Amino acid sequence: MMLFLAGGGGILSFSSGFAIWVAISLILFLVLMNKYAVPLIMDALQERENRIKDSLESAEQALARAEKISEDNEKALREAEKKAKEIRKEAIEEAEMLRAERIEKSKEEAEQILEQARETIEQEKKRAMMELRDEVARLAVQSASKIIDSELDEEKNNKLVESFIKDISKN
Repeated sequence: MMLFLAGGGGILSFSSGFAIWVAISLILFLVLMNKYAVPLIMDALQERENRIKDSLESAEQALARAEKISEDNEKALREAEKKAKEIRKEAIEEAEMLRAERIEKSKEEAEQILEQARETIEQEKKRAMMELRDEVARLAVQSASKIIDSELDEEKNNKLVESFIKDISKN
């Protein structure tokens, strides 16, 4: 190990000529790097920075568009809900109106049926009264003719029956 440390060309020995060549090579390397490689690297970094900046701007624009679309969707949803409420309200009102119309129509029909029934009853009552009068008249004539067959003639009998019928209809 002593050989390397003590002067004769070991690893730790210093040679000024070699150091100068190393310095010149380093300076030449730095100049060439600065002239050829650094501009390319800087251009690549600048291009990457621009792409990143463009991507960020695009992302911000897309985010802004997405927010605007979201707001538009929310607005459209609110409008749709409002319209649905209006439609429901109109449908309820229309149903109530139809219900009221049907009830009114049913009442009118029931009233007409009742009126027809009253008229029918009145007609039947009049017809029954006429039949009853005719029957009473017939019976009265028969009974009167049997009772006073010998005393009255047929003309007097009819006058008596008509008088009797008039008295009955007054009551």
